[in-house]
This record gives sequence, C-alpha cells and structure tokens, in this order.
Amino acid sequence: MTISNIKETINSDIYNVWETVLAVDKYSLWRSDLRKAETVNQNQFIEYTKDGYATTFTITAIEPYKRWEFDMENGSLKGHWIGIFTSKGNKTQIDFTENVIPKKWFIKPFIKFHLKKQQAQFILDLKKEIEA
Repeated sequence: MTISNIKETINSDIYNVWETVLAVDKYSLWRSDLRKAETVNQNQFIEYTKDGYATTFTITAIEPYKRWEFDMENGSLKGHWIGIFTSKGNKTQIDFTENVIPKKWFIKPFIKFHLKKQQAQFILDLKKEIEA
C-alpha cells in the first residue's frame, strides 16, 4: 500500500474549485494528461490517458463543497482517493490523498513517484484552468 498526499491553495472560491474538479465530463478540456473522461452513471466515471489507458472511478462519498471520495482501479493498481476542500475566503485549500495498492510487483518501487507526479500535474492543470 502506498499513500500520497498533496495540499495546495487555489486562488478561487470554493464553489468554482468544487464545480471544476467535479465536472468530470470537462476534464479533457483542461487536463493535459487525459485524452477523455466519460461518465458511466452518477456514481462512476472512466478516465483515459493520452495513450488510451483506462482507469475506472467509483464515487463512494460526497459532501458538497467539502469532501469527495472514490475508489479507483485499472490494470496496474487499485485504491482510494479522498479530496478535502476548505474555503479560505476567496481562496480554496485542497487536500488530496491517494491510497494505492499496485497489482503488479514490478511497479511497486515506482508507484509513489508516479502518484506524486500525477498529483502535481493535476494541481498545475487545475490552477491554469481556474486562475487564468
């Protein structure tokens, strides 16, 4: 099991940050690491990397403008993601934690680096989208 956490302050109110992060169907418009994202139903969506690698996400908890959680799974890993959103006036603090179990033994040494890289890219893309 590998845990990775990232905290960041976004220069926008919590409503804008929340709506942007939860608008999965618009991810391909601003996320540089995805080809597309599709909604399966109200509790499930699939993200496709630029190479077409699919990850399925199943929403497990949602508290509007506070918390969003989901399980995730693809051919290489499975895990759980927790997103905490905190209003700081006209800014928003986000606190994202991923808890992942690799399915393949040979990726275990690289999984923490991979998670950190993905989290950093998500934040970078999110800030570009919201703060532009």
